[in-house]
Amino acid sequence: MPTLNVDLGDRSYPIYIETGLFNQAGFLVSEITTKKAVVVSNETVAPLYAKTIISALTVAQLKVELIELPDGEKYKTLDTFSHIQTRLIELGCSRDTTIVALGGGVIGDMAGFSAACFQRGIPFIQVPTTLLSQVDSSVGGKTGVNHPLGKNMIGAFYQPKAVYIDTNSLSTLSEREFNAGMAEVIKYGIMYDYNLFEWLERNAVTIKARDPDALRHIIYECCKIKAEVVKLDERENGVRALLNLGHTFGHAIEAEKGYGVWLHGEAVAAGMVLAAKLSNMRNWLDMSKFGRIQELISYFQLPITGPAEMDANAYIKHMKRDKKVLDSTMRFILPSDIGKAGVYDDVTSDELTDLLG
Repeated sequence: MPTLNVDLGDRSYPIYIETGLFNQAGFLVSEITTKKAVVVSNETVAPLYAKTIISALTVAQLKVELIELPDGEKYKTLDTFSHIQTRLIELGCSRDTTIVALGGGVIGDMAGFSAACFQRGIPFIQVPTTLLSQVDSSVGGKTGVNHPLGKNMIGAFYQPKAVYIDTNSLSTLSEREFNAGMAEVIKYGIMYDYNLFEWLERNAVTIKARDPDALRHIIYECCKIKAEVVKLDERENGVRALLNLGHTFGHAIEAEKGYGVWLHGEAVAAGMVLAAKLSNMRNWLDMSKFGRIQELISYFQLPITGPAEMDANAYIKHMKRDKKVLDSTMRFILPSDIGKAGVYDDVTSDELTDLLG
């Protein structure tokens, strides 16, 4: 079984990547040292996989409960977080309880934040079921909820005890959800690894067909990069900010349109093209490489422009509330080449107006 390790001293944890992992009875048990487990999932994922997970834990003589939430980014709120906390109390949970986050990025973020806050911290395990969560959000310990005024504005850095990735879960994803996950995959190539970007170009057809070997490869490579970056900068004080390529623009789109109207990956895809275009306007990224970025993103039916009705003022309104803002100065992640990006705080209002209209 391919295994990676996120090296964070006493907070280190493994990432397991395998096809058919959910069918290996008891696969979770080695990482759960408590007497009780609560599986947090949603109404879409729970009917598919919760029974398998609960059975494995029950066989290991753990007491298991299920908290099933509505599905969608619009439910990633303080109200839902409060509901989870209430259910944990009602179920008699304590520090000898482990939360199992079974679902996509929304479930992982909310279950992780709930684990971070309940009785000041209980263990949790990530079992991501979407491509986006498998390659990105399940690794690194970012947890939280959205606020009407900004994406992921309320949360905590709280690392899981393990991440279990079964690539078979991708077979149940809609094409739109799968493509949204590919935005985060492409991101790693643009901001960090030219060889990965080139591999994605060569194997795009195979990936789109969801070939198991191709999926395992991209998940492994993305998780490896994420683990390397998190080891260097767990709390996003430096290099980890590069993982937000496309997110400053993307989060503004999500906040303006309403969470869930554009999928997170769709907004990030448009945001990456905007970041690349800004870099091209600065004469850093040449037109041929800008074109390659657009072409790869377009191949997975992802947007390469933001909403037509959003002008510069609409973007800036939200970007000024972005978590990367320091001393009231907006910061942008811009690619200077494929495989190389940096954080810049010198983007002017004129540049943004020229870029966004």
